[in-house]
Amino acid sequence: MDDEGRFPQDDRPSAVRALSDPDASVRLRAALQAGLTPSPEQVDALIDRCAVEPDFYVRDMLTWALIQHDHHQVVARLLPELQSPVPQARAQALHTFSKIGDASVWPSITPSLLADEDDDVARTAWRAAAALVPTGSRGWLAELLASQWGRGDRDVRLSLSQAIASLGDAALPVVEQATTSEDDEVRWHAMATQRIIDDPDLAFDRALEDAKRMHTLRGAPLIPERANGAEGA
Repeated sequence: MDDEGRFPQDDRPSAVRALSDPDASVRLRAALQAGLTPSPEQVDALIDRCAVEPDFYVRDMLTWALIQHDHHQVVARLLPELQSPVPQARAQALHTFSKIGDASVWPSITPSLLADEDDDVARTAWRAAAALVPTGSRGWLAELLASQWGRGDRDVRLSLSQAIASLGDAALPVVEQATTSEDDEVRWHAMATQRIIDDPDLAFDRALEDAKRMHTLRGAPLIPERANGAEGA
């Protein structure tokens, strides 16, 4: 590595080794350099690192670096990662696919991935599927995603709402159906999603609070009209 933290172009093995350096800043620079000087022999090392890299910013740079390489090679090498027992490997592969935007990957985003027990994997699968789904399969995808209503914490639910909302008109029937669910969590989540579809600029937390408030008001008893002249009129 030179004084500016760059790896020589003719020293790719050193650059690859640097991807596992204990220092996150060194790994970040190594991933950056791999993207600036793409070569086929780096792809395996970048993908292997994606599965274990603990730093968010380094993972993001690894994805960027992979996008700079030959897409056909990267896609072919990433596909087996969807079957990895390591959740992060599955999630990073899905994330990279969504960034590459190769529609041929769509059949590999299976229902099992969309319902993955790991929230990060499922969230990434929802985003990737929504980005890559063919127009004719949007309704089918909306129905699959609807099986996840009410899942997880605020961030998980936001991801699902965003994925469903991005499907447009194809998602409307499943959203409308869920707004009448007897399960409060499902109903509130669907109502919040409906608000976001109607008003894309509305914040999710505001949409969720509005949905709960509407539910409360609908169940509240009617307040008799006060007589003219009554106190507080």
